[in-house]
Amino acid sequence: MKNPAPMTEKPLTLLEKDAIYCSWGDTVHYADPPKVFTSCEGSYLYDEQNTPYLDLQMWYSAVNFGYRNPRLNEVLKRQIDTLPQLACQYLHAEKVELAETICQYVEQKYGVKGRVHFNVGGAQAVEDSLKIVRNATGKNLMFAFMGGYHGRTLGASAITSSYRYRRRFGHFSDRAQFIPFPYCFRCPYGMKQESCGMYCHNEFEKLFETEYNGVWDDKAKQAEYGAFYVETIQGTGGYVIPPAGYFPKLAKTLKERNILLVVDEIQMGVYRTGKLWSWENFGIVPDVFIFGKAITNGLNPISGIWAREEFINPQVFPPGSTHSTFSSNPLGTATALEVLRMTQEKELEPELRAKGAYFLQKLQELKTRWKMIGDVSGMGMALRMEMCTADGYTPNRQLADRIFNEGLKGDLSLDGKTYGLVLDIGGYSKNVFTLAPSLTITRAEIDLGLALFEQLLQRCGAQ
Repeated sequence: MKNPAPMTEKPLTLLEKDAIYCSWGDTVHYADPPKVFTSCEGSYLYDEQNTPYLDLQMWYSAVNFGYRNPRLNEVLKRQIDTLPQLACQYLHAEKVELAETICQYVEQKYGVKGRVHFNVGGAQAVEDSLKIVRNATGKNLMFAFMGGYHGRTLGASAITSSYRYRRRFGHFSDRAQFIPFPYCFRCPYGMKQESCGMYCHNEFEKLFETEYNGVWDDKAKQAEYGAFYVETIQGTGGYVIPPAGYFPKLAKTLKERNILLVVDEIQMGVYRTGKLWSWENFGIVPDVFIFGKAITNGLNPISGIWAREEFINPQVFPPGSTHSTFSSNPLGTATALEVLRMTQEKELEPELRAKGAYFLQKLQELKTRWKMIGDVSGMGMALRMEMCTADGYTPNRQLADRIFNEGLKGDLSLDGKTYGLVLDIGGYSKNVFTLAPSLTITRAEIDLGLALFEQLLQRCGAQ
């Protein structure tokens, strides 16, 4: 009698392998189950069945110019065949020209001379900026906003307001003093924008009235704080847009106390708000700003900081002040340089303002049909939509979560075609859809996204 053939084990699926072999500490398993994608193009991701998913968050605003952008991909390929690797102790043309482009933009438009310092990830650039601030001011304490997000390294998490990023690990530096952001729809002071007289800024200004408020020595005319870290439009906090006039007031208060203004542009930079840098919308010029993500359209990563000349020149910030092996890698700098060349070839702002206004108008029309859509607002191509209970105000995280997961099922139907919808959730109560579509999205794709979203509202029992 022959021995039976040995039984073969069933091959593990990708999700089963992920559950066994992958750390979940470097990913965010919000979707249940996690979604697998196999390709991408333009404003779409594609799953294993080749179903198109319209992406309205574009990798947390890292892919501003569309997936597989042919021009940018070609630059990356050319660089691979010429100078793909080079230690950052040496120079290459793309690094210097990229820094020149950024610096000349600021100097020519705003009359402020500065220099650019490169790194790889956004949090690493935040860490570098903390060194610049400490070196320039001698202070190790910072102000930052409630709702602000600056990264999850130990230094960056100390100026990120969410305690959950610090709870397990603590932090090396002193935690920031967190100040309420001017979130007018959910004012932390319970005020009304039309009558508050910028109450939130007035409350911050009061901190400097007496030494007993713990931030100011009136005799020495010195603050204990070196800088205020801000996102002009909060990212993870829910794309919260401050009222007009707030940031000029804040900048004036800081300048009078010799406190530096540092703007985190990692999510809102590179035309997300209709201008190259978001701070340009608010009548300020920071002392330092930090960039990353979309500067390479999500290809080989580059991040960096621009700082005023007096804080970053070689005499005060000498060689070796920071270091990362891949900080100014040629693949990243070449791609970033091409991104900026693309943006300089035509005037992007009018087109993006018009497209963003169209998207916002459609969102406002949607709000009129659904009680559970609360605040809707936007600037450029950064838009927000709050999910609420039927009162239009109370945060409804459960509804947002259901919509998010249903969109990833890839079974929405429109005009005989099947789609999925990729969304991202942010906000203080995790009830806000933060919309960061590709800057190249068409009006037809905007209409498609809203039609698919309305299907999700219906499916998830919204009112």
